Amino acid sequence: MRVHVSSCLKVQEQMANCPKFVPVVPTSQPIPSNIPNRSTFTCPYCGARNLDQQELVKHCVESHRSDPNRVVCPICSAMPWGDPSYKSANFLQHLLHRHKFSYDTFVDYSIDEEAAFQAALALSLSEN
Repeated sequence: MRVHVSSCLKVQEQMANCPKFVPVVPTSQPIPSNIPNRSTFTCPYCGARNLDQQELVKHCVESHRSDPNRVVCPICSAMPWGDPSYKSANFLQHLLHRHKFSYDTFVDYSIDEEAAFQAALALSLSEN
């Protein structure tokens, strides 16, 4: 199914036109608008949309292996510390080395960099 979805133009067109968030049932809660999307990304080379982190890596390796253009990493630029103007000299190597895991597993987005550093330091000291 994934192979079909990744190659079928009709499916890709339909997915591109899907709304990002639609409540299943009416709710009195406002739809959050200030939360960045850190789960799906757009290919910086061709604009393919709705790729999760693993799909983005696979797509770029399969479709853009020989593209020499410097591009901004959409995963990094979605992070609080990301620089949306920084273009990787070797984007494919960057993807393969920096994005082997999902940040959601290891990062608490609600704390700043200094607090994260202190928490990591405290945890490393407590393990010894």
